[in-house]
Amino acid sequence: MSFTTPVPELCGWIHAGMLVLVLFLGFFSSPLILWSLAILGYTFLIGAGPEVLGVVFAVLLVLNLTFLRRVLISPILLKIMKGFMPKISETERVALDSGVVWVEKDLFSGRPDFKKILAEPYPVLTAEEKAFMDGPCKKLCEMLDQWKIWKTREMEQHVWTFIKENGFFGMIIPKEYGGLQFSALAHSEVVQMLASRSIPACVTVMVPNSLGPAELLIHYGTDEQKKYYLPRLAKGIEIPCFGLTEP
Repeated sequence: MSFTTPVPELCGWIHAGMLVLVLFLGFFSSPLILWSLAILGYTFLIGAGPEVLGVVFAVLLVLNLTFLRRVLISPILLKIMKGFMPKISETERVALDSGVVWVEKDLFSGRPDFKKILAEPYPVLTAEEKAFMDGPCKKLCEMLDQWKIWKTREMEQHVWTFIKENGFFGMIIPKEYGGLQFSALAHSEVVQMLASRSIPACVTVMVPNSLGPAELLIHYGTDEQKKYYLPRLAKGIEIPCFGLTEP
């Protein structure tokens, strides 16, 4: 069997067909074997000789056989990547090892199973959390004058007092330390409602209830630290913050 280079007009059709095939395979997240067959077919159609076809076939065979790929390719790639990839710090490693992927795995797969996502058991607000939304949270929204906050660059003192007295700074703090001990859902709902009225007020409430001193003390603080700091944080006696600057 002889191998000859196709005429230019035919090459144009071959290239166009390959482009359509690549888009088709990519859209449907086709397995590696189909990509390999497409590459092998393309190599043959453009008139590659038997030596080139043999090399392409050998490479594709290694890529498709998992045990060969792990022995012949993966170690080399890992060594190359270690040379220029940044190292993961201990803090980053802890963050990466925390939690699970949840529905994000389906969303980023390219083929989300919406029936599975809709069947997920989503949490609901407790009666206490609903009462907080309908009471203090709505009241705080009514007290906020966003135009005035924007002009003066500060919230009025009676707003600060209301936030402190109603436990907005202690939503994630356990009740034994004077907090509200709300769920992540309630925290999210409060933040959403406040954001619809005033972003500065929203951020003021959100930051102390996110990954700040209270969260870290709850998980890693000593009993003595918890007893001293958590009640003060819950009542707004201490106002927490984080430092996000570089060294």
